[in-house]
Amino acid sequence: MAINNPYAAYQNNSVNTAAPGELTLMLYNGCLKFLHIAKQAINDKNIELKNTNIQKSQAIIHELMVTLDTNVDISNNLLSLYEYINHRLTEANIKNDLSMLEEVEGYVTDFRNTWKQVIQMNRQKQYAGQSGQA
Repeated sequence: MAINNPYAAYQNNSVNTAAPGELTLMLYNGCLKFLHIAKQAINDKNIELKNTNIQKSQAIIHELMVTLDTNVDISNNLLSLYEYINHRLTEANIKNDLSMLEEVEGYVTDFRNTWKQVIQMNRQKQYAGQSGQA
């Protein structure tokens, strides 16, 4: 099946060729995008759009949960935080609560920013290791 939309083809290729760390970053960014849409939908009183985008955010949080490496100590802490976030998303969806979505958005933004720093540090280490081999 050919993809006629060049942007869709680019997005598909980006996901298929991304390193695992970059995929995690994409998940955080996607979650933030859906939270933003859900917040706007609450303001616009568009219940269907709010529900759809909160569920998309929950699907991303669930994916982050199931891909945790349980052999790493920090994973248990992250799992607890992800479970809390998922619970808050459910509550926000039921109560149409903007403040709960903003709370979740804060956590996801912190996770995303931290993950971005980790990727940058790893790239710097990788680059420093390659330039020392010349």
